[in-house]
Amino acid sequence: QLQLVESGGGLVEPGGSLRLSCAASGFTFDVYTIGWFRQAPGKEREGVACISRSGYRKQYGDSSKGRFTISRDNAKNTAYLQMNNLNPEDTAVYYCAVLYGDSYGTCLIKSEYHYWGQGTQVTVST
Repeated sequence: QLQLVESGGGLVEPGGSLRLSCAASGFTFDVYTIGWFRQAPGKEREGVACISRSGYRKQYGDSSKGRFTISRDNAKNTAYLQMNNLNPEDTAVYYCAVLYGDSYGTCLIKSEYHYWGQGTQVTVST
């Protein structure tokens, strides 16, 4: 049974950092592209970052460029999202998702992803 479990969310002050993890089980992790998405209340789910199967190719959404870093450890079946210099606009539920194979265009299109985790809440506030 394919499963994605996010962790690492929480409450952080503006300017702070968090590292999210996405632990995968039940499938061959390294044949899937990994994406991180987020959804704030009343807003559409948006792409934050994605990473190719090998980890070589990475893409970032406009709101995360320069502050967030996506990575993966295929040996541990885990993906990560390091988030620095957080601000209140980053408050959202963060989801990891997988799509089979590599995306040769943008990998930030949520409709292309097949499986999703349950999400982890990130709140940036004083």
